[in-house]
Amino acid sequence: MRIIFSLLLLLGVGLNVSARQKVYDFNTRCEQAYDAIMQLRISTGRALLEAEKKEHPDNLAPYFLENYADFFPLFFNEDAGEYAKKRSLRSFRLNKLSEGPSDSPYFLYTQAAVKFQWAMIKIKFDEKWDATWEIRKAYMMLKENQRLFPDFVPNNLLMGAMQTVFGTIPEGYRWITNILGLKGSMKEGMANVNKFIESNSPEAKMFREESYYYYCYLTLFIVNKPEDTWDFLQRKQLDTKNNYLFALMVANLALNNQKAAMGIKVLQERNDTPEYEDIQYYNYVMGLLKLTRLDPDAHVYLERFVNNFKGKFYVKECLQRLSWYYYLEGNQAAADKYRAMILTKGGVETDADKQALKEAKAGKWPNPFLLRVRLLSDGGYFSKALGMLLTKKAADFPAMEDKLEYAYRLGRIYDESGQDDQAIAMYDVTVKVGANRPEYYAARASLQMGYIYEKRNEKAKALECYQRCLSMKGHDYKNSLDQRAKAGIQRVNGT
Repeated sequence: MRIIFSLLLLLGVGLNVSARQKVYDFNTRCEQAYDAIMQLRISTGRALLEAEKKEHPDNLAPYFLENYADFFPLFFNEDAGEYAKKRSLRSFRLNKLSEGPSDSPYFLYTQAAVKFQWAMIKIKFDEKWDATWEIRKAYMMLKENQRLFPDFVPNNLLMGAMQTVFGTIPEGYRWITNILGLKGSMKEGMANVNKFIESNSPEAKMFREESYYYYCYLTLFIVNKPEDTWDFLQRKQLDTKNNYLFALMVANLALNNQKAAMGIKVLQERNDTPEYEDIQYYNYVMGLLKLTRLDPDAHVYLERFVNNFKGKFYVKECLQRLSWYYYLEGNQAAADKYRAMILTKGGVETDADKQALKEAKAGKWPNPFLLRVRLLSDGGYFSKALGMLLTKKAADFPAMEDKLEYAYRLGRIYDESGQDDQAIAMYDVTVKVGANRPEYYAARASLQMGYIYEKRNEKAKALECYQRCLSMKGHDYKNSLDQRAKAGIQRVNGT
């Protein structure tokens, strides 16, 4: 009998002896690993996760966090070789995470988050249909998890981000969300994101800094409330010196919100040691920021990006900016060289890349005076740009597209300087002259007028401007401008 009892013990049966229960334990070491990875100190994070797996082999949290460690380099650097080596890890990690207890809120949440991250990666590698289905699976998992665990706040963060984006998808892509049954609402989505940010639950504290990333991008690019974005950043006092991800985020937000000086300062002051991941996106952002200031070394960063980046996103735009740099420097041979490269390098996934290709195919160079004004205005150097513009008048430009750009640029500078009435006057001229032209000036002018009227609480006029923006066809940046106009309509209607 004793022999049989011993055998049962060895086999792990009898007397309630069973396989040890898998757990999702975000202990101190896992928290440290997560923090390191979110700062883009990827190697440090990986080492901590390996130690945790050895000491606590039944803890599934490291497999979840390892996905973050792969996500950021793949998403930012778009290295096809690395993607080929690591894509099988998606299934491996999902299988591991499914070994956990199904009565844990982390059971579905971790799997949904992994699927969502791989969807973002697949978009970068032109696997859009797979990415779309991946997002749907993640969305449905989160909905189920929300039903099972309504008080588990991480659901709100990912669900909220998806709902916000789904609610403002341009009409050209609406069929995808309709087929897949993905319903969105900007109001509901941002309410969910804010619910997470304001929560004091332990889970919310764990993923707090990740939520800041979602909030800032959604608030600036989708909700279009730049003041709220910068107020939020000011209140949270993000550590952009030691958190490389935050530095990149703030610099990118600055680039897209006429705050180049801030973006350059943040990138220059970050802690640049070998512990941090090598992210080529840094050179892209820094190069564009410096070009808006007309810095003589802007080309150094842009060329570094073009020469070292292995992906397709932003390449045509970067080459366009390089061609502009040399064009303004009077080096036409170099300008022609980089413009020619636009025809063969990079992809056309972003509106900026599409516009760069269109310009390269047209073969016409922009007016150098207006190009300098545009760059300075894009960087937020409004006084200098306005001073230049006021030395000219529309009649000084023979070409109709240059007259149109002159009016639009003047409107944007007045707008950004708080001179709303003058801005509206110039925007109105831009819309009347350019509504049926291929340039984006009229559509953007109509959008900007919508913002001004919305700010003034003149809802009918704001809606008219947003609808007019949507109605314009065939212009540059169509998708992104339509998305912003749709978001404006939702805000005004309170949906």
